[in-house]
Amino acid sequence: MKAKVLLSLVLLCGALAAPSVRAEDNAAPQAPAGPAACEVPSYLLATESQIPRVAETVKSEKPLEILVIGSRSTTIPSSEESSYPARLQAILKEKLPSEPVHVSVELQSKKTAEEAASGFVKLMEAKKPTLVIWQTGTVDAIRSIDPDEFRSAVTDGVTALQNAGADVILMNLQYSPRTETMISVPPYLDNMRVVAQEHDIPLFDRFAIMRQWNDQGQFDLFNPSRGPELAKQVHDCLGRALAQFVVDAAHLGPAQQQN
Repeated sequence: MKAKVLLSLVLLCGALAAPSVRAEDNAAPQAPAGPAACEVPSYLLATESQIPRVAETVKSEKPLEILVIGSRSTTIPSSEESSYPARLQAILKEKLPSEPVHVSVELQSKKTAEEAASGFVKLMEAKKPTLVIWQTGTVDAIRSIDPDEFRSAVTDGVTALQNAGADVILMNLQYSPRTETMISVPPYLDNMRVVAQEHDIPLFDRFAIMRQWNDQGQFDLFNPSRGPELAKQVHDCLGRALAQFVVDAAHLGPAQQQN
């Protein structure tokens, strides 16, 4: 029961489980000018790791297939066009106007890293993405999975994704001030960082970015009355930050992108 209560609180963006969808199935909305609330310190988006397959795909003018493996916090009920994967696709299309960009989503709701990773081989055979963005850690933290076992599971998952020929970006837990004192988050954040370093892959630090927004007053993530509009704003900002992160990690220059 405790785990169920925590799970409900952790899912900041009010997302409910939904069938796997392709973000391009919905018409991508026009991306408005980036609001001030989306500002992210440059050090939070800096990475020395690269995503070479993405770079080669874009330079070869081939379709860029991105697969987001996530949980319920990946979605916004009845507003999938506002979710961060859809915003990621829309903004990448703006930055890479001459390249076909497709973002699809595979939900792994209520699954630990180990449970999700067990299906990666078949998933990769079916999807064949250029880039996989794996959002994980929340369920493991809620269930108090042994941190060493968590790290091993993330390592196995990353290895399976790379062996299937994809670039990988890890995305850690979302930040919520209400749950930060209820579950032990640091061991899972630290272990994801270790795996990213060991495999030389980028880590999108969603936790630190969202905490920065909350601490600076850009979003009130503590307000219990937060509604769907806040979820849309947070997802839009995450999509913008993630798009820039992908472009930077692929080292795409002015010739490939349009700012």
